[in-house]
Amino acid sequence: MQYLTQKPSLMSLALASVLLAAGSAPTLAQSRPLSTSMSCDQARGLIASKGAVVMSTGPSLYDRFVSGIGYCTPSETIIPAFVPTKTNPQCLIGYTCMEMSREEKRN
Repeated sequence: MQYLTQKPSLMSLALASVLLAAGSAPTLAQSRPLSTSMSCDQARGLIASKGAVVMSTGPSLYDRFVSGIGYCTPSETIIPAFVPTKTNPQCLIGYTCMEMSREEKRN
């Protein structure tokens, strides 16, 4: 009896590669920079260069930090953000966006 053997096509190899890459994407998306592994200047520089960054500040803590009001929604304002870093326990790295109160929105 003769068995037919078929070599994998380029399309099936490409599809397998895409599926493998898609399976690892959620793991990559979950990694965030950790403020305590950076110097104060490095953390501040990261926010300044990216504009907006979701950064971990502890084992289960994270927030979104921005370099200016342009990274917030129109109904938000900015407040200074201080985080622990390797070189400074209260490093001013930028800002966080905060919803404005009704009074602030009227003015």
